[in-house]
Amino acid sequence: MSYREIVVTLEVGQKKKGRGSMKKQYETAMINRGGRVGEVEAPNGSFHLKIDKPGLHSEGTNPEQLFAAGYASCFNGAVQHMLKEHNIESESEVKARVSLYQHEDGSYQIGVILEVSLPGVEKAEAEKIAEEAHDFCPYSRATRGNIDVEVQVV
Repeated sequence: MSYREIVVTLEVGQKKKGRGSMKKQYETAMINRGGRVGEVEAPNGSFHLKIDKPGLHSEGTNPEQLFAAGYASCFNGAVQHMLKEHNIESESEVKARVSLYQHEDGSYQIGVILEVSLPGVEKAEAEKIAEEAHDFCPYSRATRGNIDVEVQVV
């Protein structure tokens, strides 16, 4: 798969360049069978989980938990990158709280609250780090404008 430069024509007739070409750094795949009551696994067999609907008390997980795990991990990686950029030492921790909402028309949407903990870092500096991480994180970039994401320094 290759990415081409995106050119957006603005109302005033100016052109704004998009990201340009990107070099793929990593790709992964997962296979689901059974939808929300089924299983998910890596094609090579290295990962396998039972999937259940949210709210069921079972041995399985659900898509919202998996999204929360991925977002918390990715965002914390971005936080750690920003800490390094600013020469700040802290044992960062990120909790991603993912909520599932139902619209009046019956469709669903998720919302996310990211709780960032940076022990030993002053609140103003921690908020700056969290904001920069939000701009940098691939999950934040992918969800921007699509779902509500709130970043809180705790």
